[in-house]
Amino acid sequence: MADYRPVVVAFGDSLTAGFGAEPGNSYPDFLQKDLDSAGLKWRVVNAGVSGDTTTDGVNRLSEVLGYKPRIVIVEFGGNDGLRGLQIDATRTNLEQIVRTLRQSGAEVVLAGMTLPPNYGPEYIRSFEKIYQDLAARYKLTRIPFLLEGVATGRGLMQRDGLHPTAEGNAIVAETVLRCVKPLLH
Repeated sequence: MADYRPVVVAFGDSLTAGFGAEPGNSYPDFLQKDLDSAGLKWRVVNAGVSGDTTTDGVNRLSEVLGYKPRIVIVEFGGNDGLRGLQIDATRTNLEQIVRTLRQSGAEVVLAGMTLPPNYGPEYIRSFEKIYQDLAARYKLTRIPFLLEGVATGRGLMQRDGLHPTAEGNAIVAETVLRCVKPLLH
């Protein structure tokens, strides 16, 4: 049976894919449950791939556009930052992702990221500014920090300190829903 509900695509890396969490416990899984519980007839597609950089995101745009999404939650950049990639390359790739999705008619929600303090204040500030600048330039809904309330929460992160537990992903989904809800019309 065909599913005609409008589509929200969660497009990103391991944080979207639900790395390290049991199947069914990624933030997009919890987002679907939250939408269903609220009686909102939307379908969430998890297009997260662990290890992806913004370059991989650019290369996967046609896959995401194939879902004909009305809303796309873009969560990329963490792997670029952790690998110390050039800020300008990350910015260019994220901008291309945003522009391509917007041209398709999709609403874009940009999920902001930060990096561990050992990357240095200058690099971290430049990295975080990418999200602020793109959101302002393209008038995007922005989630200031996807892992807000989770990254420093006891028992909400896996041992690697980078990926949320199932409980953490449920909180991430609530954060995402708060930002996405005004776009669900």
